[in-house]
Amino acid sequence: MSVTEADVRRIAKLARLRLSDDEVSRYGGQLSKILEAMAELGALDTSGVPATSSVTGAVNEPRADEPRPFPDRERLLDNAPEREGPYFKVRKVLE
Repeated sequence: MSVTEADVRRIAKLARLRLSDDEVSRYGGQLSKILEAMAELGALDTSGVPATSSVTGAVNEPRADEPRPFPDRERLLDNAPEREGPYFKVRKVLE
């Protein structure tokens, strides 16, 4: 699949990127190669391949969410840009 300069400029506009003419032609070639590689992968028969979520076999081991006291609350609050008593003070984000 070939990516045109117009395609690259449209993608750059959507991503809010300002590209030079040299970058447009360079990225167009790179995007074309990426799409060709994806087309090759899409043509492979993967019906007999089981779905995987991790190739390393890593498993997410959640721990119990148990509240516990922080040993030095004052030291932690000293890092706050603003505070009100024992709390972080943040700007209002909802009306």
